[in-house]
Amino acid sequence: MTSTKTRNLSFLLGFLLAALVLAGAVSYLADSNPDGLDHATLKGCEVVETADGEQLQGSCIAQNAKDHQLAGSPLADYAVGGGEGTTGLAGVIGVVLTVVVAGGLFWVLRRRPTK
Repeated sequence: MTSTKTRNLSFLLGFLLAALVLAGAVSYLADSNPDGLDHATLKGCEVVETADGEQLQGSCIAQNAKDHQLAGSPLADYAVGGGEGTTGLAGVIGVVLTVVVAGGLFWVLRRRPTK
């Protein structure tokens, strides 16, 4: 490999390693309730646990909220299968999927030498 290719590969591998460390390890230090929109829409309501699940009492925007179509997907709510303590794994899976999709697109759309 040439010096430029070696440097580029080193940079990409370092970038991938940093992304995996951030997604897999640092994510456990993140706020457990990071969604500011959820917090804002719950103002004026109190969440009460009932036999039917959580209910909202009071008057707030969140009373009109519904789950979206992907709420039951494998990586919903920043966790694998909705399990507690799997945010790091979900982050690593997200990084790997993003690298694979982006790498595939870059490979397909790259400039090819003219003949």
